[in-house]
Amino acid sequence: MPRWKALPEELDPQVREFAGQLRRLVDRSGLSVAAVADATGYSKTSWERYLNGRLLPPQRAVVALAEATGAQPAHLTTLWELAERAWSRAEMRQDVTMEAISVAQARAALGWDAEQPGAEPPAKGAKAAKSAQAAEASRTAALPQTPQQRRTDVPSAADFPEWAAAAGRSPAAAAPAAQSPARRGRRGRTVMFAVGAAGAALVAGAAVLLLNPGAGTAEKAATRPATAPSAKQALPAGVRCTGAGCVGKDPEAMGCGGQHAITPSRGTAGRAVIEVRYSKVCHTAWARISRAAQGDQATLSAGGHSATARAERDGAAYTPMVEVTGDPAKVAACGTTVAGVKGCSRPVPATPAGAPAPSAGTPVR
Repeated sequence: MPRWKALPEELDPQVREFAGQLRRLVDRSGLSVAAVADATGYSKTSWERYLNGRLLPPQRAVVALAEATGAQPAHLTTLWELAERAWSRAEMRQDVTMEAISVAQARAALGWDAEQPGAEPPAKGAKAAKSAQAAEASRTAALPQTPQQRRTDVPSAADFPEWAAAAGRSPAAAAPAAQSPARRGRRGRTVMFAVGAAGAALVAGAAVLLLNPGAGTAEKAATRPATAPSAKQALPAGVRCTGAGCVGKDPEAMGCGGQHAITPSRGTAGRAVIEVRYSKVCHTAWARISRAAQGDQATLSAGGHSATARAERDGAAYTPMVEVTGDPAKVAACGTTVAGVKGCSRPVPATPAGAPAPSAGTPVR
């Protein structure tokens, strides 16, 4: 049975090379993972994650491993710096991908596909249709009102009395009552006047909509009943909870981290980095602390729940999840170092792609 598990297929080549180098150092030294943990001062669980490509070890852990195995710290540190840059790029791509997925889902929910040629938002299309109707009515109202003249060259039933006799009616009953040209002219003017009045009303309505385009939309939004979320929402593969069902649980074990999480806010407490990680799929957030000393802690509060985590010997930790129903940028995490230094996270400025900037040197979780 092989000693090491296969590295994840989606792992960046530079990160894969670095993880393989760490495995070779441990193999040549003849140390077990537990012995490496004792020699370096980092937990066995942390080294299992480092050697299996699930987390990127901090630089101090890499230097400690080099000293324990007799390797050159400078050479191993160079490989770590390359892997750290690749890890950060991968996290940025995942955040941008999640943002694009969210935009696509929003457009699909609104029934608007921006990729189709000539597509436009429904409100804008309705406004254009009303404007076209108003213009057509204006053109109709502008037509000259000429009385309709009766055509004398077209035969009528009165010209064929034998047909009316065969049907058992008199020619006078079969033929329509004779109407004078003046009466027909008055009827034509009445019809045209009604059409003109309708056109004027349409033009006035179009003018109101153009001057106040948000009124119709706001009224429709106020009268439209809110759609309740589906009780059985389909979750992506690997995601095991959502909303209140995730409160107090491990985000990694529930599948809410990794590619499903972004970093909406970040701050520092001393040298420790405090971050808020948010999963739109799970509707939860958690605090993450890294580059910290053992005993430094991070606390997150949202939705009436709070969670706290203390940094281990590897300088990293993350809290259980809390439910988030509002803007994740307004959720703050605060950290306190063992020396008493305090600090809280702040919203991260959006990148050009629209996603929060990723953290450097921290695992995707």
